[in-house]
Amino acid sequence: MRLKHMAILCLPLLCSGVARGQFLMDMIDTTTSVGKGMFSLYQKYDAVRFSGYIQPQFQYASHKGINSYAAGNFPAGVDNRFSLRRGRFRLDYARYNDAQMPVVQFAFQFDGTERGVVIRDFFGRLFENKWDVFSITTGMFARPISYEVNLSSGDRETPERGRMSQILMRTERDIGAMITFEPRRANHPLKFMKIDAGLFNGQGLTATSDFDSHKDFITRWAVKPIKLNSRNWRLSGAVSMLYGGMEQYTRYIYQVGQQSGKPAYYVDSTASNIGKISPRHYYGADVQFRIPNGKNKGYTEFRLEYLSGTQTATASTTETPGTIPVSGGVNAPLYRRRFDGAYFYYMQHLGNIKDMVVIKYDWYDPNKKAKGAEIGAPGAGMTPADIRYNTLGLGYVHYFNPNTKVILYYDIVNNEATSLEGYTDDIPDNVFTCRLQYRF
Repeated sequence: MRLKHMAILCLPLLCSGVARGQFLMDMIDTTTSVGKGMFSLYQKYDAVRFSGYIQPQFQYASHKGINSYAAGNFPAGVDNRFSLRRGRFRLDYARYNDAQMPVVQFAFQFDGTERGVVIRDFFGRLFENKWDVFSITTGMFARPISYEVNLSSGDRETPERGRMSQILMRTERDIGAMITFEPRRANHPLKFMKIDAGLFNGQGLTATSDFDSHKDFITRWAVKPIKLNSRNWRLSGAVSMLYGGMEQYTRYIYQVGQQSGKPAYYVDSTASNIGKISPRHYYGADVQFRIPNGKNKGYTEFRLEYLSGTQTATASTTETPGTIPVSGGVNAPLYRRRFDGAYFYYMQHLGNIKDMVVIKYDWYDPNKKAKGAEIGAPGAGMTPADIRYNTLGLGYVHYFNPNTKVILYYDIVNNEATSLEGYTDDIPDNVFTCRLQYRF
C-alpha cells in the first residue's frame, strides 16, 4: 500500500477540549475546581464515578514485519493495520467527611481490546483526616517514578510513552503498598509538594505472581506547578528513584569489562552468586515548564526527563524479567548493564485551544559502556539488546470537543550502526499513527 493512501484510510477516524493532564494516581483534591466537581458528583450518585476512553487507530510502517514500540511489533508481511490500542473502563468509589475531605477511595480499571481484557488498576486508598496530609495505597496501581510513566494515556499528547519508559516500566503498574504525603488543605504551607514512597513486587503486570522475596523501593519527590510571574508561567519538577533488584537463580552473571582495550562481556561464575540480589537501580529527574499564550490561545510547554542506572535482565533483552529466565531447560545467565535515557517534549498550541503541534525526542542507551562498532565485535558477546535507539516524533493534535481528539503522529526511529549482522546501518522501522480517542 502506498503512502499516498494514508489520508483515505485515516478519513473515517478524522470525521467521526482540552483538559488538564491527569496522573494515574492523582488523588481527589477538593482545592481544585475538578476536585470540587468530583465531590458534588460523588454526593449526587452515591459516591460512585464511571470514566473511560477508547483509542481506535490506523498505523503504517516503513517496512513489513518490523519490531516497534509504537503499539507493538508488526506481524511478518504486514506494514499497515487497524487496531484498538486501548479500551479503558474505570470505576471509582469515594467517601468524604463533613469537611469535604476524602476518607477512603477504591478504584478498578479494565483494558479491553481485540487482544483480550486485562486488569489495569485495582487498589484502595485510605486517607488520614487529622492533618489531611497522608494517605496509604495498597493493591495494583502505577509505580511512583517518572513523569511520563505516570501521565495517563488518555491525556498524553503522543500515542505512546518513550522506548525507555516502556522497557523499564512495562505496563507502568505493579502490586504493592505506598505512603503519600500530599497536603489537601488549601492553606497548608507545603501544599505545593507531593512525596510518594512504596514497596513493590518488581515484575509489574508481566507476571501473575512474584518469583522472589525481594521488593523494589520506589519514591518520587515532586513540586507541583509553581507560578513564576504575573503572566502565569508555571514550573514543576521531581526527582525519582527505584532501588530494587531480583534474586539470582543462576551462578552466571555477565557484566561489561575490557578485552584487549575494548568493551566485552565477562562472566562471574562463582557458586555463591546463587541467592544474591542482582541490582535494578534507577535515578531520575524531570522538569515541566508551561507558558500561557493568552486567553483561549492555549500554551507553550516544555518537558524534560533523564533517567540512568543499572538494569539486570538477559542477553536478548533489557526488559525486566517477569519470571525466572530459562534457556535450554536451565536457569539462564543474567546480564547487568549500565543504561541511560531521556526525553524532551515541545508542545505548541496554534493560536487556539483545539490545535496543537508536538515535537518529541527521546533516546535509550541500554549499555553505556559499548557503542557503535564495538557492539558485535568478535568476542564481545554483544546482542541487539545493547544497541542505542534515538526517536524523533512529530505530531499534530486536534480536540474536536472535551471528549474527542485525533492525533496524527510520525515516529522516526534510528539505531546506532554496529558490527552485528542486520544492524550495520539504520533499519527501516519508522511508524505513522492516526488515532482517534473518545472519552467519558
